[in-house]
Amino acid sequence: MEFNGDSKSKEDQPFKKACEYVLDEMNGDFVGLALQNRKGPDISWHYAAGNRNDKYKRITVRYGKGIAGRVISTGTPMKIEGFPNNIHGKALDYPIMLAENLRCAFAVPIQFKGVPKGVLLVGKRTVQPISESDQHKILDAAKKLEKELNSLI
Repeated sequence: MEFNGDSKSKEDQPFKKACEYVLDEMNGDFVGLALQNRKGPDISWHYAAGNRNDKYKRITVRYGKGIAGRVISTGTPMKIEGFPNNIHGKALDYPIMLAENLRCAFAVPIQFKGVPKGVLLVGKRTVQPISESDQHKILDAAKKLEKELNSLI
């Protein structure tokens, strides 16, 4: 499966719909799905719901960089509260937060054949943190996306 971000493809519909579903279920403003490219270490944001613009489509980060790169490289969730304060590095290292004017986010890895290859991120444009119950819902949504991703390939 080629991750091209074209939501007109039948293969892409479950991912776009999953982002919309998570946005409806969570108390958030933005949901994005980033996937590591098939060739090379770069990671791009392919799908989103609640986005204010299409900048996310042009954001590509290196493995280990940005929210998506860090979540994929560590294989663990990442929480950001009060952006741009309380972060490691510079605000420019978090392009998705800047592009969507997010203040809080929770991002979780999506496994492909047991290896982290994607990220599901839920963000808010307010300083209100993402609740622990919503964090569990986001983890559950990521597990469902993993099943969908693994069934397509």
